[in-house]
Amino acid sequence: MRNYLVFLILFILASCSETDERRTFNSVKIETIYTDSLSFRAIEIMDGGNMAFAANKGAFGLVDLKSNKVRLNTQKFDSILPEFRAVAQNSTDFFMLSIANPALLYKTGDKGNMELVYTEVGEKVFYDAMTFWNDQEGIAVGDSMDGCLSIIITRDGGNTWKKLPCTSLPKSEPGEGAFAASNTNIKVLGSKAWIATTSGNVYCTRDKGFTWEVIKTPIISEEPTQGIFSIDFYDEDLGVVFGGDYTDPVINKGNKALTTDGGKTWKLIADGKLPNFRSCVQFVPGAMGKSLIAVGFEGIAYSHDTGKSWKQLSDESFYTLRFMNDTTAYAAGKGRIAKLIFR
Repeated sequence: MRNYLVFLILFILASCSETDERRTFNSVKIETIYTDSLSFRAIEIMDGGNMAFAANKGAFGLVDLKSNKVRLNTQKFDSILPEFRAVAQNSTDFFMLSIANPALLYKTGDKGNMELVYTEVGEKVFYDAMTFWNDQEGIAVGDSMDGCLSIIITRDGGNTWKKLPCTSLPKSEPGEGAFAASNTNIKVLGSKAWIATTSGNVYCTRDKGFTWEVIKTPIISEEPTQGIFSIDFYDEDLGVVFGGDYTDPVINKGNKALTTDGGKTWKLIADGKLPNFRSCVQFVPGAMGKSLIAVGFEGIAYSHDTGKSWKQLSDESFYTLRFMNDTTAYAAGKGRIAKLIFR
């Protein structure tokens, strides 16, 4: 009996080791599944084996992830072809939000057409990212106006959206906003949300947007082209921010940081080392917060030790990425959508 128990323990330990080994990536296989002249910066893996996307020139659509068949549509507003860089979903609807003036937020309509549920007009209007806490409550963020970030929230499933007054938000820094680079400026978990900004700040709410605090990170933000481009959390404690300067992408100092206390404090990781500028960072699901993938037009980088060290898996360019499972992701960028298989 004792020998059996020893054997069982050794078997379990070996199995764990094998699992850890499988989670260490050494390469990525890239399969392009759609090409076009569009710029894809917002994708969302949906229930039912589809992936939604939205792009410039008013384009939006679905990719059937089993057959790779693409259904492409165009959304016009009067004579405008909006540029969509933010998408989101709840269990019943798909949402897409345009940048610039006017801001146009559409949801899936009951009659098979997209329904306009929010508009905002103004010289400084510019929305960047959007997501949902649950089926009823969602949030989108835009550049600052009148001294605070532009934040709109829905609490009725996306049918109506209301902009938070500056009296309920921290005062923004001059010119502070967010980068509409990958629809990953916002991360939500439970009742919390974290918003990453061009000024290297992280705005945090712990009650779904009723109260806010702002935390300064060590990410470089001296120029308008610098700041945080992407934020992700593995759980309510462990989070990462990534950015740099998209006009000087070789900079690798002050462009990535980690928190282990829910965003209260941030410390630089791999400072002065690769990777340099990236526009999207994501934790690999199921990897205990150890594995990270960062993508941008400088390529695909991977860390197996929570950001302490990184290696370049590919020089191929992408703007944004979403994981389907612990080894498969979908990425989008200039002119294409691709399936990424990590090995």
